[in-house]
Amino acid sequence: MTLPYEEFLARRTQLSEGTGFEPLWMPDFLFPFQRDLVDWALRQGRSAIFADCGLGKTPQQLVWSENVRRKTGKPVLIVTPLAVSFQTEREAEKFGIDAEVSRDGTPRPGITITNYEQLEKFSPDDFGGVACDESSAIKSFTGTRRAIVTEFLRTREYRLLCTATAAPNDYIELGTSSEALSHLGHMDMLNRFFTNKQNTSAQNRFAGQAAEWRFKGHAEDAFWRWVASWARAIRRPSDLGFDDDGFVLPPLEYRTRVVEARTTAEGTLFDVPANGLREEREETRRTITERCEATADLLADADSAVAWCQLNDESSLLARLIDGAVEVSGSDSPDEKEEKLIAFSQGKVRVLITKPIIGAWGLNWQHCNRMSYFPNHSYEQLYQAVRRSWRFGQQRPVTVDIVATEGGSNALKNLQRKSAQADAMFDSLVSYMRQAVTIRRGVTYSQKVQVPTWV
Repeated sequence: MTLPYEEFLARRTQLSEGTGFEPLWMPDFLFPFQRDLVDWALRQGRSAIFADCGLGKTPQQLVWSENVRRKTGKPVLIVTPLAVSFQTEREAEKFGIDAEVSRDGTPRPGITITNYEQLEKFSPDDFGGVACDESSAIKSFTGTRRAIVTEFLRTREYRLLCTATAAPNDYIELGTSSEALSHLGHMDMLNRFFTNKQNTSAQNRFAGQAAEWRFKGHAEDAFWRWVASWARAIRRPSDLGFDDDGFVLPPLEYRTRVVEARTTAEGTLFDVPANGLREEREETRRTITERCEATADLLADADSAVAWCQLNDESSLLARLIDGAVEVSGSDSPDEKEEKLIAFSQGKVRVLITKPIIGAWGLNWQHCNRMSYFPNHSYEQLYQAVRRSWRFGQQRPVTVDIVATEGGSNALKNLQRKSAQADAMFDSLVSYMRQAVTIRRGVTYSQKVQVPTWV
């Protein structure tokens, strides 16, 4: 069997071809740019929407799911982070879409909504498609949980991944999304577009040094064209050529308070700023009281606020120091966590205390415009934490108080570097997406040449 040369070249690009269908229902409540994204995602069949916070990923997921339900005649599953299921169900009711939360493995007649933690209770065969909300959180799960999600997705013909931060500072993580959508596998993607510049020697491999993957020569352009064939990225409607009216963010202010340790490190006469991760961790634990007291002082006048922390000892101390605070901890049951997160979302709690890994994904907290943050080296955690409040629909300026130590300046510099990398990644993806609303090659081949398919 042979192929025309033009088709042979198209296959070699690894660009994803749509396997979906024309929309069956496109409601007026979607904004024009949202209709454009849903239309594309349905025609694609297996796709990802990387849309910034507040751009309406929930209504887009609901409309996508309702179209798949009508096409397949089977229920569609939307999987969300903890407490976001309640939010999604409320949005569905608002738009008149039949959707209901289920946590016992029972599909609902229309759209079923559940949490990632409950996914193993459901059978993939019961659903015509699946949409993953805040899909970037999948990589934070344990290996077992991540395998459950990936396998569930793999068996469904229609799939949609939605997140605001797709690999914010690491292009390699885009392979996780690609693999979940059954495009190039993670390692296939690495081998095609990247080269390992660090573990090239047996000595480095023996030392256990982490791989440092970089683009192969001339591969960056091909990589972004490939990503743009199965994903759409948007930070504002104008990225798709639409008007930004109604989608302008209010001012965001970062304030940094540096606290001094009251005690010195063991074996030292005076305090020396931390240098290196080990010393940073030691300084972090040694200054828990100082940082928590500063945080309580900063949030004392807030009508609504979130105190983000990293350690259990920070969380419990903040709960004792801050009036009207409720703590959501890792030891809480899923139901307890959800109950507290929902209470804060409804304005029943003045200050919420929790870790980014617990509550920083998917929730809409436009009623809150104040927060504190103890920095670590995770840009994605900081980004998601801030975006719970600083998102489209927020009516007030948002203030983020970064409470750190002198040694914490290393983490702050690292976060600034990763922020610049995230902007560069999104700029690249948006740029290629604009060029490739339909991927086109710059050269037209008119001569037909027969090439064996095994070449």
